[in-house]
Amino acid sequence: MNQPILSVSNLTTAFRVDGVWRPVVRNVSFDVAERETLAVVGESGSGKSVTALSIMQLTPPNNSRIEGSIKLGGKELLTLSNEEMRDIRGNEIAMIFQEPMTSLNPVLTVGFQIAEALILHRGLSRAQAEAETIRLLEKVRIPSAKSRFHDYPHRFSGGMRQRVMIALALACKPKLLIADEPTTALDVTIQAQILQLIKELQKEEGMSVLFITHDMGVVAEIADRTVVMYNGESVEAGSTDDIFARAKHPYTRSLLSAVPKLGSMEGRARPMRFPVVDKTTGESDVPVETPDTVASSERPVLEVSNLTTRFEIRSGLFGKVKGRVHAVENVSFSLQRGETLALVGESGCGKSTTGRSVMRLQQPMGGSVLLDGEDLLQLDAKALRERRKRIQMIFQDPFASLNPRMNVGDAIATPLLINNLASRSQAREKVAELLHYVGLSPDMAQRFPHEFSGGQRQRVCIARALALEPSVIVADESVSALDVSVKAQVVNLMLDLQARMKLAYLFISHDMAVVERVSHRVAVMYLGEIVEIGPREAIFGNPQHPYTKRLLEAVPVADPEQRHTKKSVSNSEIRSPVRAADYVPSPRQYREVSPGHSVMMWGQEWAS
Repeated sequence: MNQPILSVSNLTTAFRVDGVWRPVVRNVSFDVAERETLAVVGESGSGKSVTALSIMQLTPPNNSRIEGSIKLGGKELLTLSNEEMRDIRGNEIAMIFQEPMTSLNPVLTVGFQIAEALILHRGLSRAQAEAETIRLLEKVRIPSAKSRFHDYPHRFSGGMRQRVMIALALACKPKLLIADEPTTALDVTIQAQILQLIKELQKEEGMSVLFITHDMGVVAEIADRTVVMYNGESVEAGSTDDIFARAKHPYTRSLLSAVPKLGSMEGRARPMRFPVVDKTTGESDVPVETPDTVASSERPVLEVSNLTTRFEIRSGLFGKVKGRVHAVENVSFSLQRGETLALVGESGCGKSTTGRSVMRLQQPMGGSVLLDGEDLLQLDAKALRERRKRIQMIFQDPFASLNPRMNVGDAIATPLLINNLASRSQAREKVAELLHYVGLSPDMAQRFPHEFSGGQRQRVCIARALALEPSVIVADESVSALDVSVKAQVVNLMLDLQARMKLAYLFISHDMAVVERVSHRVAVMYLGEIVEIGPREAIFGNPQHPYTKRLLEAVPVADPEQRHTKKSVSNSEIRSPVRAADYVPSPRQYREVSPGHSVMMWGQEWAS
C-alpha cells in the first residue's frame, strides 16, 4: 500500500487561557492518500480549522501547544524548526483561507504577491516569475490575466479573489492543498465554479486536497472520504458514500438531516419546517408543512412599484456625474399578509439594495412603496419613523447590527422605549417574553452580544425586530452566515413566528435550497432587475429565464453518487451595473408563463 501524503495521529491542540491549557482538538487521526480529497466537516467550534492550522503550525507559538504526530510523506513536521517549516509552507503544503480579502495584502498587486512566492520558493528571476504568474492566473481561469497582473485585490470580485488565492497556493506545485471553507462566503454560482476549478486542477496537478467545510452538500460534491468532527473530536470517518448512506453517529445524522435538498419540496404548496435531530441521540422529529397563513383575498400589505435606486459616480469630490450604478431598476412586486416572497440572486444583483430601499434606509430615485396603502417614499422623517413600526429588518451579520457595549435586553427594549410604547418595567417584561418567544431564556437579557453564539445572536435580532409587532419583516441574508443545523433552527423559528403572528417576510437570499423550503413565491434578480417571478413551485419546477436555470444548476447536490456528473457551470462573472450618466434603460417586456409566473424577455446576451 502506498504511503499517505499526510498522516495525522492523535493530534491534540490546546490553547492557554488565563494560565490554564484548554484542549480544542483531542486525539484526532486521519490519513490523506495521493490524489485523494478528504473532507473534514463540522460546525463552528468543532475544531476543524484549528486542525488545519496545527498541520501548518500557524497557531500562536506562545499560547498554543500541539501534541501527537503530523507526517508529510513520512517526514515528522512537529520536530521541524521554524526555518524548516517555512520551506514546507507554500512549497509542499499550501493553504487557501475562507476570506481571500484578509489573506491578500491590499497594498500589493496580486501579480507581485504570486511572483514573490515563486522567487522565494522556486528561485525564479523576476521576469521568469512574472511569466509564470500570468500562466497561473490563466490556469485558474482569470480573464485577461496579463492585463490584471498589476491590479490590486479590491479590483477583483469575491470569486476572482478566491481564484487568485488558488493560483498563489498552486504556485510551487504543492503535494497537499488545504482548503479551509474556501466557498462559504461565495454565491452559489461562484461556489460551483471554485469547486469545479479545484477538482480540475487536482486532476491536472496530481495533488491531494484536505477540504474543510460545514456544508454537507459541498462534501458530497468534492470528497472521496470524510471525517466528521464534533466538540474537538473525530466522531465518524469513512468513505463519503458510506457516510451519506449509512451514517452511524447521531451528530453526523443531524448534519445530514439539516441539509436542504433542492427538489425536496416537490408537490408541497406551503413552506415546510426542517427536521430537528438530537445531536446526542440521533432521534428526529417529523417535519410538517406550515399552516396556510396567506390572506390572498385582502389587499397586499406591501406593494412595490417601479422602484429605482441608483448611485452617482463623480469624477472628483465636487466633480460632475460621470456615471451611475443602476443598483435597482424598475422593480415591482407585492407581498400578502402571512406570505414569504424570496428575493434571490448573486452578490451585486441589487437584492439587498432593494430591501434597504423598501425600508428607506437607502433613498430611491423613483417608484412607490405602499405599506398598507400608504407610500413610504412620500413621508417626512417623523411620519416615516412612525410607520417603520410596521416594517422591520433583520440584517445578515447579527454581530455588526448589535451594539457591543449594550446588553441584549437593552437592545431589544430600545425600540419600545424610543417609540414610547412601554415604561421601563413594561419593557423588561416584554423583553423576557420576546426572548422566550425566540427560544432563549429571559435571564440572558443581561448578557452582551459577544457572549452568544452566531445563531443565538440572530435570535436576539429577530426578537428586536418583533418588539414593535410589525406586519412585514425584511430578512436580508438572515441565515447565510450560520452553520447548517443552526440555520435550520432559525428558519424553523421564523416559520413558527409567521404562523403565529401572520408575518409577511421579504426573504433576501442567495441560497436556493433554503429559499425552496421557506418561500411561497420567488423573485429572481439580475443586474438590478427582476428577470423572473412566480409561485415557488413554478420557479423551481419550471424555470424559464437562463439566469434562473444557471442558479439552480449551480446548487451543490447532497448526493455523492452524482459527484462525477458533469455540470454545465458558467465561468462568467455577473456584469457590471455601472452605466454612463446619460444612459436610459430600454423598456422591458414580460410574458406570463402560467398564472402568477412571469419572465422577462431576454436578448442576445443570453442566447448562448
